[in-house]
Formats: sequence, structure tokens, C-alpha cells
Amino acid sequence: MLRLTPIQRAADGLGTALWQVTVAWQQAMRAVLEPHNLTHAQFVLLTSVQWLSEHEQPPTPQRIAEHAGIDAAVIGQVLRRLAARQLVNRELDDQDPKARLIVLTDSGRSVLADALSDVETTDQEFFAALGTDAPAFARGLTALRDSVNHAG
Repeated sequence: MLRLTPIQRAADGLGTALWQVTVAWQQAMRAVLEPHNLTHAQFVLLTSVQWLSEHEQPPTPQRIAEHAGIDAAVIGQVLRRLAARQLVNRELDDQDPKARLIVLTDSGRSVLADALSDVETTDQEFFAALGTDAPAFARGLTALRDSVNHAG
């Protein structure tokens, strides 16, 4: 059996470890969102709509795509499903008649509030193993995300 030094194991296994943790976290998110009848993409869009509405203005689909970091083509599909469930409304923009503003309905706010509480609890439990290293881990992930976003 080939024996690697700790540095070799860490370097060789970092991507694998990230993949395994990502898969486990995605499974946890699917499980916690299923009772709310939401996919993770739907949840992310609802939270983006809420945040943007509270801090900027009711967003357009393009602004949601930018904020959420999700492809604009995917945004359209997900918004149609959310609108069909009456969780969001697509309203005309008074400033631009060709644009649509996305607004949470009362039902959307209710579903999101319930789901958000469950997601936050699940995240706390999932990342609890990091203990006092959690802030450093978050900074590392943020630095990695930012370097990837600026590279493209």
C-alpha cells in the first residue's frame, strides 16, 4: 500500500473532500426542503427575492440571477414553477414595460419563513463539527469563491 505524507494526503484529497462534503450538504438541504415542497434552487430564488426586495427594490429575473449566482435560463424555469404555485408574482415594471418585477406573495413569504428556519437549523447542525474553526472555514470558502468568480 502506498503511504502518503500528511501534506500529500491533504493536497491530493482536498478536492475529493470538498466534493464529499458538498454532496452530503446537498443531501441535507434536499431532505430539509422536501417537506416544504421546495427544491434548493427554488429556496435560493425565494431568499434572493426577499433580500433584494428588502434592501434594493423588487428585482427583475436578471438581478435575481446576478444575486444568486444562478444562470439566467435556470432562473426563468424556476420562477415559472414558483409562480404556478403562487409563491411569487411577476409584475410589470412601471419604469420599463418590457421588464417584469418578481414579488413574493403572502404564501411565498410564509413558505420561505418556515423553510428558512429549518435550513438555518440544518446548517448549524451540519457545520457544528467545525466548532471554533467555522469562521476561518467561512473566510476560506469566501476567498475561494471570490477568486473563482474574478478569474472568469
